[in-house]
Amino acid sequence: MDDRVDVVIAGAGGGLAGALRAAEHGLSVLVVEADEHFRRGNNTSMSTAMFPAAGSRWQTGAGVQDSPERFLADIAAKTGGLAEPRLARTLAAVSAELVQWLADVVGLPLSLVTDFTYPGHAVPRCHSVPGRHGSAVIDHLARAAAGHSDVDMLVPARLVDVLTEGGRVRAAVVRYPDGAEEESPTRAILLATNGFGADPELVRRHLPEIADALYRGGDHSRGDALRIGEKLGAAAGYLDAYQGHSAVAAGAGTLVGWATVVQGAILVDSTGQRFGDELRGYSEFAAELAARPGGTGWIVLDEAVFQRCQVFQDFRDTVDSGVVVRSGDAAGLARATGLPERELTGELANTAKYARGERADPFGRTNWDHALVPEYAAVRVVPALFHTQGGLLVDEHAAVVDRHDRPIPGLYAVGGAAAGISGHGAAGYLAGNGLLPAFGLSYLAADDIARRRAARPQQAQ
Repeated sequence: MDDRVDVVIAGAGGGLAGALRAAEHGLSVLVVEADEHFRRGNNTSMSTAMFPAAGSRWQTGAGVQDSPERFLADIAAKTGGLAEPRLARTLAAVSAELVQWLADVVGLPLSLVTDFTYPGHAVPRCHSVPGRHGSAVIDHLARAAAGHSDVDMLVPARLVDVLTEGGRVRAAVVRYPDGAEEESPTRAILLATNGFGADPELVRRHLPEIADALYRGGDHSRGDALRIGEKLGAAAGYLDAYQGHSAVAAGAGTLVGWATVVQGAILVDSTGQRFGDELRGYSEFAAELAARPGGTGWIVLDEAVFQRCQVFQDFRDTVDSGVVVRSGDAAGLARATGLPERELTGELANTAKYARGERADPFGRTNWDHALVPEYAAVRVVPALFHTQGGLLVDEHAAVVDRHDRPIPGLYAVGGAAAGISGHGAAGYLAGNGLLPAFGLSYLAADDIARRRAARPQQAQ
């Protein structure tokens, strides 16, 4: 009798979705998670819980015309055609099926975000949960996994090695906090350990432009998948890709959110002036903000934007932290923020003209929800690195491939452990480019492991 577990999953972010999908197929699953506080400490829990999906029933119900092909066109436009093509096609194609499975089988209370559209998405296609915060997603998945008889959780414990025999996975090596190690025999290992954002040396080597910025991701994103994959001859790519963010509240560490900008807010640097088209994207703006005087800036909004952003838990947390300043006029806002009065008042006056169509924005911004009017509010922000977007190369089943594009039998990678669909650098990041590869690849990997498990008895006959 074979007493091996069918699949070991390292990482309880998107890996939990893979665990539930594998268990749905009747597979035995062991989830190994290094962070005992993973419900609040990993990148999924820190996200805004945006799942992009093209052609979902929620879009159909809202009258939104979308398709995988349109999603692919948006990915190509945002990345300059540099996204990994096989993975982009695969994830665009499975995206609607994924969100519908998350809602119908896993029970996530998803709905389509229609009150605004994130930069780069041509139509509303991001689906989220109430509060729009990843902690609700993790909490739900963790409860579902804990209640499933075929899913075991090993927390805290860290996958430190993958053992092979004849080129195939045969066991996972797990290390406990006291240093003790244990082998867990298995035919399949899914690496959901995220990227390398918490490893300063790797960040400085691959992402020098953002290396000195605040890191706001999981502490256990240390490049484990890269090191394990390298030992096994796996190919890696897009290691210069990452999601940055330029809307983390200084002094609070909370996410102000780019929905503020999408709905009309502006970003000024310490001189009180804008320095680009904010709607190009929050990811690429992180390095640009880091390069401004003092490496900091202010998001300036008004009461209308303030109220609309109350649907975000992150924004409410920012307000509750006390870092938001308010004023009834531009001069008072300058005094409250310490920004130069003439420059800030001039910028607010000019952007109101751009928003009303009276003058063209010199930076090329054309989408203005409305002209900002008093009462104003502002939050000082700092640039941040959220997570890396490069990693092990995988095929359309999330199987890790070697340098000749041949799958390494039994080894899978998802999310930040795998190369994503954001191309190179920070500019190719679209909202949801973290969660879609994390959950979508986990879903596909579980299906592939189940297919191979079902085929083994037939091959043996």
